[in-house]
Amino acid sequence: MKDQRVLSGMRPTGKLHLGHYQCVLKNWVELQNEYDSYYFVADWHAFTTHYSDKIDLESYTIDMVIDWLAAGINPNTSTIFVQSKVPEHAELHLLLSMTTPVSWLERVPSYKDQQEKLKTKDLATYGFLGYPVLQSSDILMYKAGLVPVGEDQAAHVELTREIARRFNYIYGREADFEERAEKAVSKMGKKQAKIYRNLRKSYQETGNDEALVKAKALLVEQKNITHGDRERLLGYIEGVGKIILVEPEALLTKTSKMSGLDGQKMSKSYNNVISLRDSASEIKQKVKKMSTDPARVRLTNPGNPNKCPVWNLHEIYGAQDQLDWVVDGCTNAKMGCIECKEPVIDSIVAELLPMQERINKYKSEPSLIQEIIFDGSERARSVAKETMKDVRDAMGLTY
Repeated sequence: MKDQRVLSGMRPTGKLHLGHYQCVLKNWVELQNEYDSYYFVADWHAFTTHYSDKIDLESYTIDMVIDWLAAGINPNTSTIFVQSKVPEHAELHLLLSMTTPVSWLERVPSYKDQQEKLKTKDLATYGFLGYPVLQSSDILMYKAGLVPVGEDQAAHVELTREIARRFNYIYGREADFEERAEKAVSKMGKKQAKIYRNLRKSYQETGNDEALVKAKALLVEQKNITHGDRERLLGYIEGVGKIILVEPEALLTKTSKMSGLDGQKMSKSYNNVISLRDSASEIKQKVKKMSTDPARVRLTNPGNPNKCPVWNLHEIYGAQDQLDWVVDGCTNAKMGCIECKEPVIDSIVAELLPMQERINKYKSEPSLIQEIIFDGSERARSVAKETMKDVRDAMGLTY
């Protein structure tokens, strides 16, 4: 699956916490071995909600990249880059904003939700309203087929699909599209061209999705056609114009939420996190103070694990026998909450110790971090330039 691209990013918030690792980074580490992976620091996105704050973007970015590397993101396998180091993102954002209806942006679930949560900030800005277009630009720039997200972010990927579809509909139909497509088919050779035409006919006449999948796979294998011809023939299969921007699919993460110390989602905004850099004593102190089932006022009171934030950590770290032990001990009041927390504390400390050793190593090599960011941003920009050439050609901006 290395021919399929995955893209994801994070706003630079500095040192990361356990929620970032369990819900995002562990997934990234797995994906980088299966896909052509692009992971970026979304520094421009930080200004959509924190434009008036004095953010130390440089140190935040470096700290975050160090934590990525310590978690197992391999710069030789993945492309690690910084959004603002690839200015093509801004150009694509501008051009896509010309065709994206305002009503699409106003219906994004997080638009009103964030305004409600961040009442102290003035979010009545064009940048905040339009940030989903910038997010779409980040994805569409690299023609990423898959975007790893939690369920709460799936709506953003769907909006990206709609933005790409609208752009392709408006700008993808060349005056001589069919003529160009047929010329591209002939370049495939008689046998492959016949297979392609049969698959195209099957899909367009009967809606055979399997034929569409096979036709796409056939095009990926072709060595005799250009990248532009491949995109043109993808559109020709589906009965539309040239596919300039690829519609991505959401790839839902296995662990979408991690409970913080107070039972809410783990977030720096709620001051309820366990940092990847916390010492063993800090972790022990934090977990011991975690909220538990309010019904367990006394040791003899039975509890309900589903009402206890610590249960979420057991589900992440514990094997089935540990989960059974917790359920039995809690519901039958056989143990106290402190005893229940001990396996979680031990698991977190054991998981973070080797990671913290790698963090200290990377902190001592600042020039290496800068080199990784520079090299990754250059690689990302070379891909971005290719995409923007296609976009400018389609829009008539190459004069």
